[in-house]
Amino acid sequence: MEKTVLKDQENKKVEKIVRQLYKEFPGATTALGHKNALDLLVATILSAQCTDQRVNIVTKDLFKKYKTAKDYANASIEGLQNDIKSINFFRNKASNINKMSKMLIDNYQGSVPDTMDKLVTLPGVARKTANIILSMWYKKADGVVVDTHVSRVTQRLGLTKETKPEKIERDLMSILPKKDWISFSNMIILHGRKTCKARNPDCNRCSLSKLCPSANKV
Repeated sequence: MEKTVLKDQENKKVEKIVRQLYKEFPGATTALGHKNALDLLVATILSAQCTDQRVNIVTKDLFKKYKTAKDYANASIEGLQNDIKSINFFRNKASNINKMSKMLIDNYQGSVPDTMDKLVTLPGVARKTANIILSMWYKKADGVVVDTHVSRVTQRLGLTKETKPEKIERDLMSILPKKDWISFSNMIILHGRKTCKARNPDCNRCSLSKLCPSANKV
């Protein structure tokens, strides 16, 4: 009986959080500029431990030069490195993008696959990146994107006590309606950038403060 009551309370809290986020961030989507699945895949790989703003600056010219998987696969590693040199870990990312593109050509006719199992076999692609491709391009809710903003904000909101992305995702999938999986991450990311920042979160102006056990305690 007690567990049922707690579960009902948790569900109502999640509903209120999601409802408020929809009010504050209607139509939330990824900030990464892209025109196709390959653009988004490359941008997402580049975005690891780098700001979306910096990635968008780099990809503005990158996507004019490299339009297909074949373009990336045939590029010299040194040339690709030079094209993305202002991105964190550009050497490793250039190598992954080159290898990933070759695999797309060899295994998927140069197209970006639309399943989690296939995406995570690509170099430089882990579950978070795959979730972004599936949700943002293919509109498939196969999981919940968990980046640093989602990790931080959901922990503060008391939606998870986990620290590893895979476990955080599992917790969020268990409490969020599947119809909200895609929008939730996008909205939480925007909320994290705008209000619930890593340092000095603006709890006094936070629309979720009444629902947040961490309000004015961080």
